[in-house]
Amino acid sequence: MTLLELIEAQAARLHEAGVSFGHGTTNAFDEAAWLTLWKLDLPLHTLGDHETDPVDDAARAQVEALVGERIATRKPAAYLTREAWLQGVPFYVDERTIVPRSFIAELVAETTIDAWLSEHTTRVLDLCTGNGSLAVLAAMAWPDVSVDAIDLSEDALAVAKINVERHGLGDRIRLLQGDGLAPAQGPYDLILCNPPYVNSASMDALPAEYRAEPALALAGGADGMDFIRKLLAEAPAQLSEHGVLVLEIGNEREFFEAAFPRLEAAWLDTSAGEDQVLLLTREALKELA
Repeated sequence: MTLLELIEAQAARLHEAGVSFGHGTTNAFDEAAWLTLWKLDLPLHTLGDHETDPVDDAARAQVEALVGERIATRKPAAYLTREAWLQGVPFYVDERTIVPRSFIAELVAETTIDAWLSEHTTRVLDLCTGNGSLAVLAAMAWPDVSVDAIDLSEDALAVAKINVERHGLGDRIRLLQGDGLAPAQGPYDLILCNPPYVNSASMDALPAEYRAEPALALAGGADGMDFIRKLLAEAPAQLSEHGVLVLEIGNEREFFEAAFPRLEAAWLDTSAGEDQVLLLTREALKELA
């Protein structure tokens, strides 16, 4: 059996089992390729170089067992490999934090946010940092800034610390524990936030893979806006004069606009469209007061 044949066989198993994707892959083949290459200790981008390589029975059995675990537990693949990739950067992850997948990462990497920044931008906050991936990507994208990263969960911050140290950014990223903006030490020129925003009905309908993640990082109350209401009220006090807030709300635009009908927001284009992430200036936020 070749490597490609093994991957195709595992993809068929995943498809037949009806597992859900969305934690780094979007389909059965990509998920099978990820798990197979990881288990065989091959770089994830090298499938084309190895697809005709023969796979012996022992290696095949190891891959089949891993895919079997994925099917049986319904855990996201990243919890099994202990690694997730965001914008080509590897991050450690485990069950203490959600699997990183924020569309804000695209906007940071593609310099979309840069138009709202200036040479005076020196301080960034990653609120609800989880495993610290956005804080790390921000520090990489803007070498002259310092980054604070806040999370309510001490467990999540323990994972974030692993990633900050892994990428050698301990001198520029400070981890702070607390609820929302309570531990913030602004003013910040930029706040990035991928908060809990899933509404109650959607939480009840989540596939098992998403229910394997900490609910604290997902559940946003009846309309998904509980955390966001408090954040928008408190953010102006933590932003510099020309500071901006970049906020991810997933599929909750309808609920967001119902909750804040007069708020002037700039919706940012991502690979999932223009409904996932918005940008708010300090001036716009002050109008809510």
